[in-house]
Amino acid sequence: MSEENRLAADGEGGYPDRMSDARIFRYFKTSPEIIRLAVMMYVRYPLSLRNVEDLLHERGIDITHETVRFWWNRFGTIFASEIRRSRVQAMRSFRHPRWHLDEVFVKIT
Repeated sequence: MSEENRLAADGEGGYPDRMSDARIFRYFKTSPEIIRLAVMMYVRYPLSLRNVEDLLHERGIDITHETVRFWWNRFGTIFASEIRRSRVQAMRSFRHPRWHLDEVFVKIT
């Protein structure tokens, strides 16, 4: 097993505690980067499935909006848990975390 594959399998390396790409994308012909890009475009920005399809088509990636929907249903929760986990690790890495509080006005009648 190469060093990069071992690091990916251990959850180390370039991806913060990410599941092995070989394991979760095992049955897909499309590269994991394209799947991740399509799902994150749909989730992060206010785009419809057809808009994501059009944007990816402009980049030379031919997939349908149904494929994006399938990937979102399949991988959306996995990506969300990875993002949450990385945010928590980032907060724990600070020795003295700073919390900022916005002003809130509550009127109780």
